[in-house]
Amino acid sequence: MDALGFAFEKFDAIGRGRTMDEGVLIDTAGKLPDGRTFAGASQLKSVLKADREKYVRNFSAKLLTYGLGRGLEYYDEPALDKMVISAQKGENRFSALVLAVVQSDPFRLRRGTSQVESVQTPPKK
Repeated sequence: MDALGFAFEKFDAIGRGRTMDEGVLIDTAGKLPDGRTFAGASQLKSVLKADREKYVRNFSAKLLTYGLGRGLEYYDEPALDKMVISAQKGENRFSALVLAVVQSDPFRLRRGTSQVESVQTPPKK
């Protein structure tokens, strides 16, 4: 299980709070790969807010990946850098990030199948 998941272990499948799981007390403490520790969702929030730029960059990368319908490559890094700067100028609002994604070169210049190309034209007589 990833470390972030431990912070939310006190919530069941529909979001209700709980303290026990099958008779065992739930431990919400976790340790991130960089060594930082937390105990619960509120401390995790504080840890993530302390490193806002990494959070915004990772979230931007995930949003761009979704928008492109493919994984990111090394040549997407300059666009990702611009997206992070744009999001910061927009006070890290979600709307600023979405706008940065749709205005990015990888999104605007992506290749896809056109509906026009998929229509077969009848042979000329």
